[in-house]
Amino acid sequence: MKQIIVLATTNRGKTKEFRELLKNFPIEIKDLGDFGPIPEIIEDGETFDDNAYKKAAFTAKVLGFPAMADDSGLCVEALDGAPGVYSARYAGENATDAQNVEKLLDALKDEENRKAAFECVISIAVPTGAALTYESRCEGVLTREPVGENGFGYDPLFFFPEFNKTFAQLSIAEKGEISHRGKALKEVSSEMDKIIEWLEMSMPQFTQVPCKG
Repeated sequence: MKQIIVLATTNRGKTKEFRELLKNFPIEIKDLGDFGPIPEIIEDGETFDDNAYKKAAFTAKVLGFPAMADDSGLCVEALDGAPGVYSARYAGENATDAQNVEKLLDALKDEENRKAAFECVISIAVPTGAALTYESRCEGVLTREPVGENGFGYDPLFFFPEFNKTFAQLSIAEKGEISHRGKALKEVSSEMDKIIEWLEMSMPQFTQVPCKG
């Protein structure tokens, strides 16, 4: 029987990436869209690590399954690391990807330094609160206008010189090879057998008690 792991997101693009990159393991990746509504997770941590753990631990506790969460963001050198942990809500709490991209382009309109890095922390937690952490980053430069139709978030702006493409021009397989999330997932993948053993040992065990009439 496959081990269920809940991805603490409603972003179907992200879920698709995780499923593709972990498809060869005896796990079943679900996301929050596969369950009824749960209380909102407030991402108020000061670091990617804080937010990733908070999302994974809260989801695991509420749903009773092991949960995986990533907190990823774009850190722009000319903006002193912004938008960073606020990447998903850079243009406001309910901002769309297009609105975030537009605000970033506006902030950099007179800036020659286009260096940026995507950073990612993945947390895998069980309902008791114990967790494993994996992290990685990918460096690139930002274009002056969106290029490409794939991906999500800031992918159309993030140009990876070695491939001569933006992330939005890459296939899932290509992106998985070099992206911040892809590299962090590779670490997860390389240890997945151990992670599954850890999950089996760390999940609460329930004793069946016969009914007494």
